[in-house]
Amino acid sequence: QVTLVESGGGLVQAGGSLRLSCAASGRSSFSINGLGWYRQAPGKQREEVASISRSGTTNYADFVKGRFTIARDNAKNTVYLQMNSLNPEDTAVYYCHATIVIGSRIDHYWGQGTQVTVSS
Repeated sequence: QVTLVESGGGLVQAGGSLRLSCAASGRSSFSINGLGWYRQAPGKQREEVASISRSGTTNYADFVKGRFTIARDNAKNTVYLQMNSLNPEDTAVYYCHATIVIGSRIDHYWGQGTQVTVSS
């Protein structure tokens, strides 16, 4: 079993920045393939924000390109999301996602979510 713990959310004014972190930990030996960030605003479906492969290939949703940057530290089993030029439409609960390999088993894990609120 692996646990993802997110941190870094909060309240920020429009135009400001936040940095989210998500660290994976577990009792058994595991490896992490893909990592990503999703978000869900009230009344809306969860949507993908950004992803990063184990080799570092990144993908971004069009609505965050040029503003958000995803990065990972494989030694720390941690993924980051640097969010700049935030606007009120970025207000949502942000979730970390990881594709994790334990032995021959591949599973998907989610963090508990961290609230990001951008005031106008």
